[in-house]
Amino acid sequence: MSPVRRCSRTACGRPAVATLTYVYADSTAVLGPLATYAEPHCYDLCAEHSERLTAPRGWEVVRLSDGSAPAHPSGDDLEALANAVREAARPQDRGPDGGGRGPRSAEPVEVARRGHLRVLRSPDS
Repeated sequence: MSPVRRCSRTACGRPAVATLTYVYADSTAVLGPLATYAEPHCYDLCAEHSERLTAPRGWEVVRLSDGSAPAHPSGDDLEALANAVREAARPQDRGPDGGGRGPRSAEPVEVARRGHLRVLRSPDS
């Protein structure tokens, strides 16, 4: 027996990357990462077949992402990161007491939030 699990689709010999399970009570097809063990009531699918998967009319397909796969950052994430780097690189004005912020009249205002990242608007703009 081969240590690599193959796609369950007929005449497909590609390696499996996802496992399909049907939840008949909820009319749902759940497609997730490749299961640890091959089970008789689950179907292993290759990348091509898992991407093209459709469910019967009236059914819902739930696609679970693999937590170990690297997430691709969105444009908003990259912009928030760039703004944070610019803010950290900005020289700090020292006030007469030698401490932090200097003569700025107000703190930055939070405009939006996405996960643990915040978008801040400078009070100067």
